[in-house]
Amino acid sequence: MLRFLWESISVQVLLVFLVVFLLVADYMKHRKPKSFPPHPFYLPIVGHMYLMNFSNPLMTVQKLNEKYGDIFGLEMGTASFVFVNGLQMIKEVLVNQGENFLDRPEMALYKELFSKRVEGSALAHSVLSLAGLLSSNGHLWKQQRRFTLSTLRNFGLGKRSLEERIQEECRYLVDAFGDEQGHPFDPHFKINNAVSNIICSVTFGDRFDYHDEDFQKLLRLIDESITKSGAIMSQLYNSFPSILKFIPGSHQTVIKNWRLMRSFVKERIDKHKEDWNPSESRDFIDCYLQEIAKDKGDGAFQEENLVACSLDLFLAGTETTSTTIRWGLLFMAMYPEIQARVQAEIDTVIGQARQPALDDRSNMPYTNAVIHEVQRKGNIAPFILPRLTMKDTVVDGFYIPKGTGVIANLTSVMFDKNEWETPDTFNPGHFLKDGQFWKGESFVPFSIGKRSCPGELLARTELFLFFTALLQKFTFQAPPDATLNLQFKMSITLSPKPYKICAVPR
Repeated sequence: MLRFLWESISVQVLLVFLVVFLLVADYMKHRKPKSFPPHPFYLPIVGHMYLMNFSNPLMTVQKLNEKYGDIFGLEMGTASFVFVNGLQMIKEVLVNQGENFLDRPEMALYKELFSKRVEGSALAHSVLSLAGLLSSNGHLWKQQRRFTLSTLRNFGLGKRSLEERIQEECRYLVDAFGDEQGHPFDPHFKINNAVSNIICSVTFGDRFDYHDEDFQKLLRLIDESITKSGAIMSQLYNSFPSILKFIPGSHQTVIKNWRLMRSFVKERIDKHKEDWNPSESRDFIDCYLQEIAKDKGDGAFQEENLVACSLDLFLAGTETTSTTIRWGLLFMAMYPEIQARVQAEIDTVIGQARQPALDDRSNMPYTNAVIHEVQRKGNIAPFILPRLTMKDTVVDGFYIPKGTGVIANLTSVMFDKNEWETPDTFNPGHFLKDGQFWKGESFVPFSIGKRSCPGELLARTELFLFFTALLQKFTFQAPPDATLNLQFKMSITLSPKPYKICAVPR
């Protein structure tokens, strides 16, 4: 009977049956409880990817926010996400119920690079453990973050010694800008090199010359990787890794580049191991090697985690601050009256005879307000890195099952028309009250909660010292016969499109 039925079924009928089966299976897999947050019409297999503007996902999320409210769901291929918008909703998720949303979901593009197999250790029950600061979860993440913050403090974070190191790098950057003699140039990689040197000195114990060809190649690898991480194929790879794994595209470039960056970090670690003195810690790597020796390879401190943590610090410590400074110079060239007012305050408080110091910040409310407005309007981190719901949770009456990804839309706070007088305009007055610097709780560029940016203090110090050092010595202008604009490119960060600028000596 079975053979008769099999022989009677045509290929077309069999294909129809398979398609129907796959559609039903997909529907059952993505079926949501009645109290799940509202969401658009769902298409089988692709979910809501048909709605997404990959070159400007902010626009898509804003439209969905207006239609569905401050909490809504999206299915991105095989992954399920809930987006939360507005200060109160984001505080509820990241602070009030933050313990329920501490973990990170696995992202296929980074799983290749930031995961490791743990064998013969106390963590052996976890077959695959995501490493580093950005990707790890649970006890491993808590240990890595606690150690990193403690070590950064030991090496000067918040202290005069690190401030002096940043001031030294400011002098190198001012000299590099001065070498351009007022002619048009792209400041991107000079700024990248300067900012990167701060975290490199803490992590690796060295800075790199602006003419170091190998380091310049590395910085360009980072830039290319960050840019291509936001490309369509890279985003599709996160949703359909098994299909796209062997297909060429931007995701393959990202994976290749990140492996080269890992090799760079691994080489630095190997050099440290050659002349390591356990009684004298020169930098972050030395301190971590001490923890590895204490653990004897049987705990969270292992060399693979050291590679991942160092790479996280290197990348995060370079890209975010560098991008903010690039936005800052662009805004100054486009708003010369604001630039002139900053320079007048610099001349009054600091003058030209000495370098800016962190103690000057409290006496420079307008400059401080401008830097904060650069961060707000530049909006370099429009969304937090995704979180993972660790247990079934109710938010604003909506049920979010365990294992659901959650993304907080920080843009909805930084551009909230109910919180800011002119949210779409570059306006330092947002951070001034009666002539004094003022900052409200809607300023959240570093996110909030337990997984907020661990480098916030360092970034704020760098931004003030680099920005004031450059404005002290130069006036920034558009090149002759050129018009600057605020067009951006969206990747891991939201950055200005490449531009040239003139740094005219004062």
